[in-house]
Amino acid sequence: MEKVNELKLLLSGLAAALSAWMGWLGWLIVAFAGCMALDYLTGSAVAAKQGQWSSAAAKEGLWHKAGSIAAVLVALVFDQLAATVLENLPALDLPFTYTSLLGPLVLVWYILTELGSIVENAGALGAPIPAFLRKAIQSLHQAVDGSDGE
Repeated sequence: MEKVNELKLLLSGLAAALSAWMGWLGWLIVAFAGCMALDYLTGSAVAAKQGQWSSAAAKEGLWHKAGSIAAVLVALVFDQLAATVLENLPALDLPFTYTSLLGPLVLVWYILTELGSIVENAGALGAPIPAFLRKAIQSLHQAVDGSDGE
């Protein structure tokens, strides 16, 4: 039991430090990490329930998650680069201070993608999923993506 409390303390401390360092963007990162973990666990549970779990498929899922992390890092680096360039170009005077745009959008897009997958996995595990929840996730995903879902 003490190990569980130590883990909770560690995770809480990391989340608090990230939030203090990055503000609301830190919470998006925490949500992204949590959603990725829950999607991986529920996806593994679905595969196990269906008798289709394999280490090769599990590794492929982890590689997919690594690619998502890389895309988020690229967006965050782009935001930092753009903010630095815009801040140091004397000829360009914007009426606002650019801090971030792509990083939060990419994070929210991936969070919504993970939430959709988690809901699908929950349904495959036998949980009833309200139609309005599916529609809400899909609508938000389309709004962030700027597409009609096709």
